[in-house]
Amino acid sequence: MAPPLLSLDGIKLTFGGTPLLDGADLSASAGDKIALVGRNGSGKSTLLKIAAGMVDAQDGEIFRQPSATIRYLPQEPDMEGFASVRAYVEAGLGPADDIYRAAYLIESLGLTGDEDPKTLSGGEARRAALARVMAPEPDILLLDEPTNHLDLNTIEWLENELQRTKSALIMISHDRRFLERVSRAVVWLDRGETKRLEKSFAHFEEWRDKLLEEEEREHHKLGRQIVREEHWLRYGVTARRKRNMRRLGELHSMRADFRNKRGPEGAATLTASEANESGKLVIEAKNLQKRFGEMVVVEGFSTRIQRGDRVGLVGPNGAGKTTLLKMLIGELAPDGGTVRLGANLEIAALDQKRTLDPQETLANYLTDGRGESLVVNGEQKHVVSYMKDFLFKPEQARTPVRELSGGERARLVLARLLSRPANLLILDEPTNDLDMETLDLLQELVAGFPGTVLLVSHDRDFLDRTVTSTIAPAGDGRWVEYAGGYSDLLAQRGGEKLDERAPRQKKEETAAKKEGSGTAQSRSAPAKKLSYKQKFALENLPKQMAELEAKVSVLEKKMADPSFYNRDPDGFAKVAAEIDAHRAKLSAMEEEWLELEMLREEIEG
Repeated sequence: MAPPLLSLDGIKLTFGGTPLLDGADLSASAGDKIALVGRNGSGKSTLLKIAAGMVDAQDGEIFRQPSATIRYLPQEPDMEGFASVRAYVEAGLGPADDIYRAAYLIESLGLTGDEDPKTLSGGEARRAALARVMAPEPDILLLDEPTNHLDLNTIEWLENELQRTKSALIMISHDRRFLERVSRAVVWLDRGETKRLEKSFAHFEEWRDKLLEEEEREHHKLGRQIVREEHWLRYGVTARRKRNMRRLGELHSMRADFRNKRGPEGAATLTASEANESGKLVIEAKNLQKRFGEMVVVEGFSTRIQRGDRVGLVGPNGAGKTTLLKMLIGELAPDGGTVRLGANLEIAALDQKRTLDPQETLANYLTDGRGESLVVNGEQKHVVSYMKDFLFKPEQARTPVRELSGGERARLVLARLLSRPANLLILDEPTNDLDMETLDLLQELVAGFPGTVLLVSHDRDFLDRTVTSTIAPAGDGRWVEYAGGYSDLLAQRGGEKLDERAPRQKKEETAAKKEGSGTAQSRSAPAKKLSYKQKFALENLPKQMAELEAKVSVLEKKMADPSFYNRDPDGFAKVAAEIDAHRAKLSAMEEEWLELEMLREEIEG
């Protein structure tokens, strides 16, 4: 087993009251890909910050390999003081790091590098932060919710990039599909302690449930043992007093263990307040059209949504999902076409921005400042009782919103939304910042909601488990509705992924084509400069070819040994196949480098 690059042993941390971390362990060696999982508020982000050296533990041992580089991706990156995304990303590089790697990541993540950090959307800020921490190719990469606000194509690109990276990974994420594809081990943080599974996240939930069942059995056995000891204490032989005192002491100890045991965290209770039933037809849209200047967002879209339908909208950030959603519910007028809404609609909407007043208390937010109670499903309920359904403690009723974690804020917004009577739920990115247990409950709520649901999400697993149809962009403002969830959509498209380009990018490409379509000479003119990706390849291919040639040379020397074949014919055949594969790869790299070099010479005149 490789020596650890990072090791946290017996970490303890308390912010008053119950310990947040109570003997937690975490270690990572080269090549590790670890999913750090646990309930919201269990201390995952705090443990990751301790690993990064940003928070001090009160007790425990911490070891970081002196030569190891560590990069940490926060949930909310701070870009204050940077004039551009490129400046922000390059500031994360060390003296020996490759600047072309930063440029390659900026381009691959759909940014130009010239963007002003102050004007970035949530998704763009997350992509810039990912480029900054990944560019140095650190020994240890700590990622806190890396998929939040990313679209599906970017998430899938990130999965592939992280699968290939040599960096040791420790990642927190609510995206099941992402964790299943990237992780090779799971660390479960539960009630301040950690347990480790040396398998991918795909095996986690079955393993966790077995551990909880065993724990419940042991707790039950302890209870029965206490009953037996109490019976002995009352009715047993009272001779040999020293032994009796020892058993009495053991009984007190068992009682303390039984009384002080922290059981598993409770589950949230998500129940939507039901309004009167809507008409059978909820939304009928015919030939919808929407443009912003020359940018075509929606072109000729029609759909018919009936009571009980659960419709998902997917696509790249900037493709127009929210615009289409707003047109469907009548918040935004289309440029062409018609929208007809059904009768008796009562709409409850979750905005992905989830704007909250940081000074407002939880109780005031839930009741709209109308006292200590609210009406849920026609029944008056005290606000503290309702808060408990969403895993908030009674003492948090007067807590300002600013003191809540990202997950707690997400639960608070859901709590308010679900207290409103509705027969049409509009959920724009509802899964952001929710832990998996709450996600499971939200999934059950959406799947069992008697009304209608319109859902925008990039969570593939959540879409597969909830929606009855999925609307996705097909290019040039066209949108197509597919039966089933995201996996069904891919199957119906023959495995073809969604168009990665948003309308804004397509508009720029169209303008570039128009600009260059005057003459045959302009159509065949070379690019004005190499892309960052091309520069990176041109710079690094010679080094990679030299390394490959060295490998081939070593293997050829091995093959030259006259006794090799007689000694190990299978090994001989394996080495011969390896040499052929290396030579084929070397030939392809040489051809790519030659084409790039010719292009460079052509551009430079």
